[in-house]
Amino acid sequence: MLAATVRVTRDLDEAEEAVQDAYLQALERWARDGVPDRPGAWLTTVARRTALNGVRHREVLRRKLPLLVEPEAADVPEPAGPIPDDRLRLVFTCCHPALAQEAQIALTLRLVCGVATADIAHAFLVPEPTMAARLTRAKKKIAAARIPYAVPSAADLPARVSVVLTVVHLLFSAGHTAPTGAGLVRDELTGRALDLARLLRALLPADTEVAGLLALLLVHQARRATRTDAAGRLLRLEDQDRARWDTGLIAEADRLVVEALKAGPPGRFSVQAAIAALHAQAPSYAETDWPQILVLYDVLLGLWPSPVVALNRAVALSMVDGPAAALAEVGRLEAAGRLAGYRYLPATKADLLHRLGRDAEAAEAYRAALELSDNAVEQEFLAARLSGA
Repeated sequence: MLAATVRVTRDLDEAEEAVQDAYLQALERWARDGVPDRPGAWLTTVARRTALNGVRHREVLRRKLPLLVEPEAADVPEPAGPIPDDRLRLVFTCCHPALAQEAQIALTLRLVCGVATADIAHAFLVPEPTMAARLTRAKKKIAAARIPYAVPSAADLPARVSVVLTVVHLLFSAGHTAPTGAGLVRDELTGRALDLARLLRALLPADTEVAGLLALLLVHQARRATRTDAAGRLLRLEDQDRARWDTGLIAEADRLVVEALKAGPPGRFSVQAAIAALHAQAPSYAETDWPQILVLYDVLLGLWPSPVVALNRAVALSMVDGPAAALAEVGRLEAAGRLAGYRYLPATKADLLHRLGRDAEAAEAYRAALELSDNAVEQEFLAARLSGA
């Protein structure tokens, strides 16, 4: 619906207002007349009609009005071009290379995927007001530069694939462990991300990073039922019941990982998927092939020198060389300051300190992690760890 409205207004703010107005009209009219047979088409038609009415009242666009007016049956789908699915088509459309990559990702998550600004801010490790300002600046740039929101051609897809993959990954992450709220998982976001990953796989079957991303999401989804106990409390990976993991999803992911690594040089998603697959295939947490995982993290850092990757590597290092070696790495990350505000840095530090018997320092780190968490399930878990430190 947003895609159709943007094509009319060429303005994100106006398109959002038209869509919101369509929902308001639906609340009033559906309550009175009943839900139509095709509610999505009804909303799209009303949003487009509202947008057209706004266009008609802007003198500067009078000469373009005949190009924008469409037949009454406005819900008839337009030619799909190289991307057959409307959701994926809109993701590719919003990942416009005229914007900085961070702006592309943030705008697409907010406008297309419906991720809250606060959760996007968590993903980028910035305060919510900072992310809100970045979104506003990006939309203003689109308007000022008159960046066209047109579906990319087949030739344009390769230049946008990397950003699209990041969008889908962050969308899944926002649902896999919700940054805010009362629940640990948001199934609507993880489900949407998995759908998009499968659509990407069908669209670009030869792309090894597409295969890697799908594999990574499948492994995480395979553990969905075991991440909390019967009371809804968070369970660490080492405490989860591996017998309940979805072996079908794990096997599918393993096939994709092998295919991706055989087909070409490793990419950041295929390497992450390989790490996740090694975790999933191990009989227990302690029996995981930690030396191999550590090697893969070194490869991943060469491809993607992210401090979050370095923090995850420190966990693997603790299983190979002990918690003291890992704590030194965490200390260096802490001193660098790039993970300030990232709740998993003090949580990891606390766990390492606890394993070393330095419980007073561990308690202090758990308190720091607790202050940074906005998810109720994580808060309960950290509070329990704090009380036992």
